[in-house]
Order: sequence, then structure tokens, then C-alpha cells
Amino acid sequence: MLFNSFEFLLFFPVMIIGFYVLPHKNRWLWLLLGSYFFYMIHEPELLILLLTSTIVDYFCALKMVHANSLMRRLYLFISIVVNIGILFVFKYLSFFTTSIESLFSFFNLSINREQVGGYNFKQILLPVGISFYTFQTLSYSIDVYRGKILPEKHFGVFALYVSFFPQLVAGPIERASRLIPQLKKEISIHLPNLKKGLIMIAWGFFLKVVVADRLGVYVDAAFEDPEFNHGIPLFIGSFFFAFQIYYDFSAYTSIAIGTAKTMGFDLVQNFNKPYFATSISEFWKRWHISLMEWLKDYVFIPLGGSRGSKLKVVRNVLILFFIVGLWHGANWTFVIWGVLNAILLILEFSTNNIRKLIFKALKLPKTLIRMLGWCALVICLSIPLIFFRSPSATDAILYFKSMINITGLHINILNNYFELILSFVFIIGVQTIHYFKGNDKIHELVTNKSKPLRWSIYMSYIVIIVLFAINRQNTFIYFQF
Repeated sequence: MLFNSFEFLLFFPVMIIGFYVLPHKNRWLWLLLGSYFFYMIHEPELLILLLTSTIVDYFCALKMVHANSLMRRLYLFISIVVNIGILFVFKYLSFFTTSIESLFSFFNLSINREQVGGYNFKQILLPVGISFYTFQTLSYSIDVYRGKILPEKHFGVFALYVSFFPQLVAGPIERASRLIPQLKKEISIHLPNLKKGLIMIAWGFFLKVVVADRLGVYVDAAFEDPEFNHGIPLFIGSFFFAFQIYYDFSAYTSIAIGTAKTMGFDLVQNFNKPYFATSISEFWKRWHISLMEWLKDYVFIPLGGSRGSKLKVVRNVLILFFIVGLWHGANWTFVIWGVLNAILLILEFSTNNIRKLIFKALKLPKTLIRMLGWCALVICLSIPLIFFRSPSATDAILYFKSMINITGLHINILNNYFELILSFVFIIGVQTIHYFKGNDKIHELVTNKSKPLRWSIYMSYIVIIVLFAINRQNTFIYFQF
């Protein structure tokens, strides 16, 4: 179910009313059934995979408690193999068979990817949100194995932790130690939480249907035919995509956090003003925080982290961002995007001392250095994102070639300068709000105002949605991951 759908507008109030009407002892069941309905409404068979991960990890974690070290490792191994196995088959099998086919072709050998063992791999359906709930349930098994948490004995509560509908399909990726205690806590209706949650939901809808989808119209046109739309429009297209993907994912996160907040649950913040970072390393601490924290705890640190020789640190960073890229999609374009970000990060910490000396010699004001850092960051991030957005590496390279082929000053491929200017106005407006408040404090723009001003803001919001919302029901970009 899409957040930006009429189905959700009906589903959401029913869930909230039912949650507060039911006694505390029955709420977990209400939320669990609602979460399963939310996930399986269009593809019921996908529930089988979600249940498989839930059942395997629940029993493996319980068995770890009283098992010896060898058996504990065995149960952890089972959990990892089942979860990664499901993820591999349904998300990456076709990708790897395609890659193997290309490799064979390079050596003038042939392999029929379409029909191996009597099965067409193209028929495999990519389950919505599989990367998110796989990482979430894996973190539970690993934490139980490490002794950081005790296994949850109530199967229903654990199943709810895995499938909690606000963050099921696109995060944030929650840790069991943080979410499960909240699911058990008795919650009474709290009007401030209800208001904050509804404001965050409204803000998320604005980011999605007014800003992100508007930028997406220009981005789609730019990437659809880069050979024809060469030059400046492609620079704008890559710039707009950097903000489109941020506002799109930020919108989902705001709606997810707001939805949970209306029921008294606190989900982790996934963004901390990422485009106001002044370095690549700072950006990745502010962007998709729950994923990067997960990878740091379960991949980067076990590899050695930033300890050891520079060569090992470089290796660890490359591995980390290779996984970041592959996690986002089964395509070499995502892998290239991840590796390019790793290279930028490596270049950044390799030239850190040199840059400090240059800035010191130039005696530039700190404010100017910070502004230059913001501009450089957006440029550096926009370039790899061309691979992220392109359907293939060949298309991305064509986009680059056409982008640097500036033969005129025509900038608007939509032939609608009002929409182009409006897009820039919305970017400046949203970034200004993010600079002062960020998504986590957006409610302060409303709740701290007088009643007449609050209602003026509410009415203005409705008018803006009616006038400027893009009338096409686009899925959230991160739903495909």
C-alpha cells in the first residue's frame, strides 16, 4: 500500500481509532493484522517470505539462549543463510545470472539465462521492502547472538517488530532493543503526539506530491533522452534528481515517523539535514542514518573499521560502499554509484591536511568555506547519482557525454518556465525550512504559533496541495529497494 494513495487515507484512521479503542492486551494483534494487510493488499503471496524470515529468526534466537557456543553459531548461521538466501533469490538471482551470461559472452561462450533448469528468472517477483525487513530481522538475530539483547518470547510481538506497517517497506531500519519495548508499553492517547504526528504526515505529503514529484517530471524528461536534451538541461536534471531522491525518501520517512507518532511510538530519525553537510563523510552520517548505522555495526566495524593501515581502511570503505550500492538495487549502476562515493570519501580523507593548509593560506572566512563546502557537496553527489538514476552504465555514460556538450543556452526541456522556476523556489523554500528545523522539528513551525496563525497555515497548506500537487500517483523511489 502506498502512503500517497486513497487506500492509505482510509486505512490510517481505521488503524488509529482501532488502536486506541482496543485494550492494551489486544493492540499487538490489531497492529500485526493491520501490518500484514498493509503489506499484502496487492501481492498476498509476498507475506510468505515475510513470515518465513519471522519464524526462522524467532526460533533461532530462542535456541541461542541455552545453546553452547558451537550451536549458537549454527543458529546464527541458519538465520543469516535463510534471510540472505531469500534476499539473493528474489532480488539478485536474475542480476547475477545476467552478469555470468555477459562474462561467458566475453569469452565467446554461451549460456541461456532465460531458461536455466526449466525456470525463467525474469518471472521472479521483487518483494516490496525486502532489503529493509531483511536487515531489520538480521540485526535482531545478530544482537541476540552477541548477547546484547534477550530473545523476545512473545511470537506476536516479535512478528509485529518485523512487520510494523509504518516502517515496513522503506524504513527506517529499527533495532529490536529500541522498538520491541515500545510495542509492549501501554500507551494512552496523547494529543501533543497526535498533533506532531499529523503535522509530520502532512509535511511528508507536501514533500512527495508537491516537490519531489514535480522535480521528477523534469528529471524523467532529462534522463529519457539525454542524447537529444544535451547541455545545461542535463546539468539541471542531475541537480534536480539529487533533491528529488532526498525529498522523496525524506517524505516517506516523515510519513512513517508521523504515523508511528500518532500511536505513541518513536521511530529513529533517518535524516539530519544531509545537504547542509560540508564533507562527504559528514553527509553519510546524516543520510539514511538507520542503514549506515546498521552497516557500520554489522559490516564496517567487524571488518576492522577505520583501524589499521591506510590500505585496510581503504579496503573497508570500498567493501562498505560496494554493499551500499548493491543493497540499493540489483544493477551495476548502483554498484558503480556506491564505489564512486567510496572513492570520493577516500579522496576526501586523503587530502584533508592539504585542504586545511590551502584554506589557511587563503584566509577565507569560515562562512564562505562552509558555503563552498555545501556547493561542492551537491556537485560531488550529483555526478555519481547519474549512475543511480540511469537504467544502465551505457546510458549513464551517454548522459555524461551529452551533459558536457553545451551548444546553446536553452535550459527548459519542458518548455514551461513557470514550472522550472517553481521547482527552484520549492527547493530553496524546503532547504530553508530544513536548515532551521529539519524534519524532526517541523511541527514547531505550527504548534508554537497562535491559533489564528495556525489555522492560516493549515488553510495555506490545503491551497498549496490543491494548486501545486502533481497529479500522478508515483511510488516512493525507495519502495524498489
